[in-house]
Amino acid sequence: MFDNNTLARFQDLETPFYYYDLALLGETLQSCKSAADKYGFHVHYAFKANFNERVLQAIQAVGFGADCVSGNEVKKAIEIGFAPEKVVFAGVGKSDREIIQALDNDIYCFNVESVQELGVINGLAAERGKIARVAIRINPNVDAHTHHYITTGLEENKFGVNQWELKACAEELRRSANLKLIGIHFHIGSQITNLEIFRSLCVRANELSQWFEDHGFQLQILNVGGGFGVNYQDPEGSAVNDFASYFEVFDKFLERKPGQEVHFELGRALVAQSGNLISRVLYVKNGLKKNFLILDAGMTELMRPALYQAYHKIENISADASGDLVKYDVVGPICESTDWLGKEVELPLSKRGDLIAIRTAGAYGEVMASGYNLRDIVGSEYSE
Repeated sequence: MFDNNTLARFQDLETPFYYYDLALLGETLQSCKSAADKYGFHVHYAFKANFNERVLQAIQAVGFGADCVSGNEVKKAIEIGFAPEKVVFAGVGKSDREIIQALDNDIYCFNVESVQELGVINGLAAERGKIARVAIRINPNVDAHTHHYITTGLEENKFGVNQWELKACAEELRRSANLKLIGIHFHIGSQITNLEIFRSLCVRANELSQWFEDHGFQLQILNVGGGFGVNYQDPEGSAVNDFASYFEVFDKFLERKPGQEVHFELGRALVAQSGNLISRVLYVKNGLKKNFLILDAGMTELMRPALYQAYHKIENISADASGDLVKYDVVGPICESTDWLGKEVELPLSKRGDLIAIRTAGAYGEVMASGYNLRDIVGSEYSE
């Protein structure tokens, strides 16, 4: 990925910056689309993973829909060119202003996360003389077996309607003249690499789909969310996810009625490997117990290690890789003890000015950047 021409180009650029391999992104998108099309599945891209404009343009061009979790994401999706009839709006705390904006743009569907939200959307739709299409996000109580900060499908989580509330949802829907139930929705967590967990989701989705059928609701869509993880340890060897195996699980185990659509909301799996954070070594501190590489990028540029204790492969792309390896704690310049990017990382002997690549940073990287410490917001570079 980082050939001599790329490294020469990097030397002239101000760091830190996000570097996107648009060719790899395109390959990933096409792989996903081909695997989904085999079964007639519909994919919506989860905007929260990355809303870099060049990335969004590539995703829109492939024909995917948009999964949004804020009013501004809905607005951005439509500005980029995503058709309103392919935009879905989720989120546990939609404001009236955001709901009105989505209604005015005639989006495809609201993924509703509480009984109270049904009433609010119905009232706002009635004021505008509109019928709002909704899907009920149900908490299936399926454990994603991932980091507890990114698990969303358990009863202890804030997301979705719990199963004992379904009767109340059905009653609210029956008395809401300005709502049309078109489906049910699930999302159990993020960075799931064990496909058996998705099989468990299918079992619960089948049961809950039947519950709605038994109560007189005809479901047009089953939205199983996203959460498909990527390989952070081996970004070169797993540059493109195994979408064929992922979609095959749902084809085998998710029961569908004739004409019923299956929708997915993938984010990380589409964009993570195409993005890398490029930084420079500012200082090297050698100690008795620890060696530190202090970079010009930190938690303001990549929050995941500080927030989730997340792992990213870190490479010194300037140093001679054939030399002896040294263990470094790779840290940033931010005035916080949690400002680290990797601990006990084995790297070639490193020096001030060396270029460092933090891999698999295309998801939940640039989008979470902040101006804490009055830092400049990180920029972007691209390869075609």
